Amino acid sequence: MAENINQAYPLAPANGYTRSDGESLVSEDELKRRKRIKLFTYIGIFVVFQIIVMTVFGLTVMKVKTPKVRLGEISITDFNSAAATPSFDTTFNTQIRVKNTNWGPYKFDAGTVTFTYQGTPVGTVMVPKSKAGMRSTKKINVEVSLNTDALPSSSTLSSELNSGVLTLTSQAKLTGKVELMLIMKKKKSANMDCTIAFDLSTKTIKSLQCK
Repeated sequence: MAENINQAYPLAPANGYTRSDGESLVSEDELKRRKRIKLFTYIGIFVVFQIIVMTVFGLTVMKVKTPKVRLGEISITDFNSAAATPSFDTTFNTQIRVKNTNWGPYKFDAGTVTFTYQGTPVGTVMVPKSKAGMRSTKKINVEVSLNTDALPSSSTLSSELNSGVLTLTSQAKLTGKVELMLIMKKKKSANMDCTIAFDLSTKTIKSLQCK
C-alpha cells in the first residue's frame, strides 16, 4: 500500500523550480531574435566587403593609365663623321617599346619616331600599327639610318664632333585606345622624348635617357 501512494505523486525538480509555458515561449523568441541579429550582421559585413571590392576594382582595374613608348638598347652597325665638313651618318638597330600597364590591351595606330639634332630632323623611322597586350610591353625591332644631308652648316656640330660626343634627341607620339572589359574604350596617346649620346671614339652609345 505504501508503494502505491508514493507512485501517485511525481518527483519535483531538484531545484524546486518548474518552467512555465510562458517562459518557454520567451526563450524561443529570444533565440529567434538573436538569429535575426546574426543574419543582419552577416548581411552588413557582406555589403561592406562588396563596397571595398568595388572601390579597389574601380581604383585599379578600371583606372586607365597612359602607355609609355621608349627606345630600347641601341646597337650601332655603322658610324662615320667629319668635323671639318661638319657631317655624320650612322645606322643602328634598336627597339621601339610600347609599355602598357593597363588591365586591357592598348591598340595604337601607325606613327613616326623623329631623330633630331638641336631641333632639326636628321632621320625618321616608322612604327607600324599594332597592339600592346594587357600589362605587357610591345617590342618592335627597327633599323634606323641618320645623316646630316638636311642639316645646315653648324659650328656647334663641328665642336661636338671634335669633342668626341654627339648628342641627338628622338620624339614620337602614338595615338590609340585602351580597351577594358571588352566594353570600355578610352583614347590615350603615348609620347616619347629621348636623349642619345654617341661616343665617337668607340662608336658606341654613351648614354640613353628617355622620359
